Amino acid sequence: MKILITGGAGYLGSVLTPSLLALGHEVTVVDNLLFRQSSLADCCHHEGFQVVRGDCRDEALMKKLVAKADVIIPLAALVGAPLCDRDPMAARTTNFEAVDMLCRIVSTSQRILMPVTNSGYGIGEKGIHCTEETPLRPISLYGVTKVKAEEAILQRENSISFRLATVFGVSPRMRIDLLVNDFVYRAINDRAVVIFEGHFKRNYIHIRDVARVFIHGLDQFETMKGRPYNVGLDDANLSKLELCAVIKKHLPKFVYLEAPIGEDPDKRDYIVSNARVAATGYKPEWNLDRGIQELIKGFTILKNTLYSNV
Repeated sequence: MKILITGGAGYLGSVLTPSLLALGHEVTVVDNLLFRQSSLADCCHHEGFQVVRGDCRDEALMKKLVAKADVIIPLAALVGAPLCDRDPMAARTTNFEAVDMLCRIVSTSQRILMPVTNSGYGIGEKGIHCTEETPLRPISLYGVTKVKAEEAILQRENSISFRLATVFGVSPRMRIDLLVNDFVYRAINDRAVVIFEGHFKRNYIHIRDVARVFIHGLDQFETMKGRPYNVGLDDANLSKLELCAVIKKHLPKFVYLEAPIGEDPDKRDYIVSNARVAATGYKPEWNLDRGIQELIKGFTILKNTLYSNV
């Protein structure tokens, strides 16, 4: 297939792009290379790989690129509440308006597979798993823009939405600011972390399993299209305190304390069911322990904070 990926040089795209090329797909990436990353340099030997330095909001450019694609995967986004709050206009135009524009310029036969965030669930009910039927109540600008983008793509027939749990793991375009990555980095370098509102729960998923769910969606597209799918680890609906306890198993000198005052700016708190995507035959390969072991090796190499979105 001919696949167009916006933001394909980012944290997820830098894992997904080489995975798709390895399967024989032709992949074109359009990315503004905001973080001056060189994460796709090792893809340049593939004859089926093309890269365009450009902006996903440029309609003239996107019309030209979309015309050659069978599948579009819009990864380009300002990811995370802090980055979106820093530049709200860019968040709205990139996270939602660029996707809405894609939906206008693609043909009915072209396929869209898009990641959104399960942070759209906002604050869930205690002890009750959020399913794809749970009302969406995003509490951050990031969540709001991704929910609107999902609405746009699901209004057309040939689309799949993946509501991703908090992603973790090593990528050629690394991000240290994601929760698991951040806590492991602190455990290695500071040996301590202070936690605000440590009882807040969320779900987690390894970045390579995210790449795998996109490949699964391509393979099972006809049976999966038209619906959203939660993508996370069933055994990793964990509070921040529970996550730290798992990390401490691997790094025994790690100390974590919950602050008696103060609050987390990210208020989401929920547990998630991933039964719908599991029913299609998809099963994650990376559990939290395996991912932490990978991160420990990765952070032996990466020793600075260039690798984040904020």
